[in-house]
Amino acid sequence: MKWSAIAAARRVLAGEQGSVVRDWGGRLPIALVYPNTYRVGMSSLALHTLYAAFNRAPDVVCERVFCGLRSVETGDAPLSLESRHELGDFSVLAVSFSFELDYLNWTTLLRRAGLPVLARERGDGDPLVLAGGPAVTANPEPLADVCDAFVIGEVEPVLDRLLDALRLLLSERREQVLDALAAIPGIYVPGRSRSVERQVCSNLDASPTQTVIYTDNTEFGDMHLMEIARGCGHGCRFCLAGCVYRPPRERSPAVLLDQARQARGQRSKVGLVSAAVSDYSRLDELLRGLAELEMQVAVSSLRVDPLPTALLKALAASRTRTLTLAPEAGSERLRTHIRKGITAADIQNAAEAATRYGFPELKLYFMIGLPTEEEDDIEAIAATLDAVATSYRGRLSASVAAFVPKAHTPFERSAMATEDTLRRRLKRLRALLQLRGVRLSADGIPWSVVQAVLARGDRQLGAVLADLREPSLGEWKRAMAAHGLADADYTGAFAADECLPWAHIRLNQAMRVAREENHGLD
Repeated sequence: MKWSAIAAARRVLAGEQGSVVRDWGGRLPIALVYPNTYRVGMSSLALHTLYAAFNRAPDVVCERVFCGLRSVETGDAPLSLESRHELGDFSVLAVSFSFELDYLNWTTLLRRAGLPVLARERGDGDPLVLAGGPAVTANPEPLADVCDAFVIGEVEPVLDRLLDALRLLLSERREQVLDALAAIPGIYVPGRSRSVERQVCSNLDASPTQTVIYTDNTEFGDMHLMEIARGCGHGCRFCLAGCVYRPPRERSPAVLLDQARQARGQRSKVGLVSAAVSDYSRLDELLRGLAELEMQVAVSSLRVDPLPTALLKALAASRTRTLTLAPEAGSERLRTHIRKGITAADIQNAAEAATRYGFPELKLYFMIGLPTEEEDDIEAIAATLDAVATSYRGRLSASVAAFVPKAHTPFERSAMATEDTLRRRLKRLRALLQLRGVRLSADGIPWSVVQAVLARGDRQLGAVLADLREPSLGEWKRAMAAHGLADADYTGAFAADECLPWAHIRLNQAMRVAREENHGLD
């Protein structure tokens, strides 16, 4: 172990408030792993929530591990922040996957820690790997040979039983622990569980989801984040989060304002987090309470419609520089097809409001490669930005991502547009926007293809992930070819009668109804 790696971890820890350092004696050691950089991981409320929940148990010690610290960059074994232990020292590795591409980082971390990547090669002396998060809730199969167990859905309803089962690692053999995990609703243990029902937290007020560790070294370091609602009722046909977190639920303003009041000593700004902050039914009441506390406001996401006046005023008063909205598609035909539910007039009204309240920058998000998309739809993105430019007085920018079909969404069987198609359409859009002086940022198309493979992949991908020597595109292509697989095996359309790799992950009734309604759209 290099002293430089230890020093890097100590420096990060010294810049935090709220981290928990415990003696390991007699406690179950859990490594909470976010397989991305510290800056990205500390922006995740899921990580904060799990860290607080695990450390509330007096007989548990939970410490964090990330990619991107010096210990990983130099190829050394990854270390926990709190006590600089290696991964192999922990009984449990609890991994949170928000993004499918983090699967590649995870297998790299395991390899650098000197641990077997495949679950069948780990024994009683090795940590048990428990995975959760929206990516594996939708489809755990690409990691089914890598992870020992998965939390399908939200952890709050099963947390107590989960910890009871994990405590058995201190006295029982691995196989007995896996049997105990498989008996818990919502826990998927490959080889033991036939089908699993997604778990849903029914009372958000009883389960705080907010910042518990403060650090400036993250995108939202200047604010206290708190989840005001979970789920979304709009039913956009492409959206994984809208399906995985249904039905929509809200926290009460009283609970949220109490959280904000307690956070005032740390931060003067509150970041409101939900799938669509502007949909929160008691938003005016919440904003009035935050104003009385003299706290500034930021938001995670907004819909073009509704765009409440009270929220725009609060953001402007908080000196928010960029107003970010997501029309997703340029043409009204395509927005109707994906069930986005906004019109050209809605977008125009939003642009006028951005000018009226003095936001210096307006940023619009779009996707390319959506099902039924045609060349005219690319032209329509430019036309939409043209129309916005006539009403908005400020810096106008656009961000574009490739559509990636996701499990459990109404587009789960749809083909992804080919790389050639996506490149051609992105090139055309760049040319159109360059003429108009609009700044354009775009996600990398090759990585979007890898994401699509992992989002709808099967168990064969476990061997590919285990074979990766580093998380790079070149390594991905080599490992896929070495195992006789191609990206096109997973990016094409799935036949209507084809059994899907994620068929054993069951939706609750509210989600089933919503999905059936969406499938009924033309």
